Amino acid sequence: MIRATQVKGQHSWKETPADTVVLDFDDRHRRRMAMTGTRGLEFLLDLENAVALRGGDALLLEDGRLVEVVAAPEPLVEIRCSDPQHLVRVAWHLGNRHLPTQLMAKGLRIRRDHVIEAMVKGLGARVIEIEAPFDPEGGAYAGGGHAHAATSAPPARTGHGHSSQGHGHHPHGDDHHHHDEHCDRDHQHGHSHAHDHK
Repeated sequence: MIRATQVKGQHSWKETPADTVVLDFDDRHRRRMAMTGTRGLEFLLDLENAVALRGGDALLLEDGRLVEVVAAPEPLVEIRCSDPQHLVRVAWHLGNRHLPTQLMAKGLRIRRDHVIEAMVKGLGARVIEIEAPFDPEGGAYAGGGHAHAATSAPPARTGHGHSSQGHGHHPHGDDHHHHDEHCDRDHQHGHSHAHDHK
C-alpha cells in the first residue's frame, strides 16, 4: 500500500489533489492509519510524529501525488455571548479546563458536552447546537498545528513557558497562568485531547 509520509500546510500547495479524505477531529490527529479517499484511493498515513491536520492540508504520497484533507462535520455547540468581554470570560473558563475550542468571529465552538454546556449557560451565554467541521485552536506555538508528539510522555517545557506539544499551557510556576475561586487547583495540565496515535 502506498504511504503518505509528509503533510503540506493549508496554503503551501496548489496542485490538483489525486483524492480527498474526510476526517473528523480525532482522525485528523494521527501518526499511522490506513485511509481511503472519497474516490477510492487507499493509502497508509505513516508520519514520523502524530500531526494535528487541518481542513485544507494535503498529504504527500510517496509518488508525489497529494490527497486533500477535508474536516468532517460533527456535533458541536456554538457559544454566543452578549459582548466581547463576556466572550473572553467564557473563553477563559473553557481554556482553564483545557477544552479544545474553536474561535469564531462571533462566538466559540466546542464539542457537545452537557456538563460544559450547563456551565456556559450559567455564565449567561447562549448555546446553539450545530453540525460543522471542528477546527480548534492548538499547535500555533509549534508551527501551525503540525508538531504534536506521538509519545505519551509528559510534554517537555520550552524556554517560552509553552509545552513542546504546542498547547501553550504555562507551567504552574509561571506568573501568567492565573486561577480563580472557580478553578480546581488540582486539575491536570496535560494533553487536553490525548488520543492513542496509531
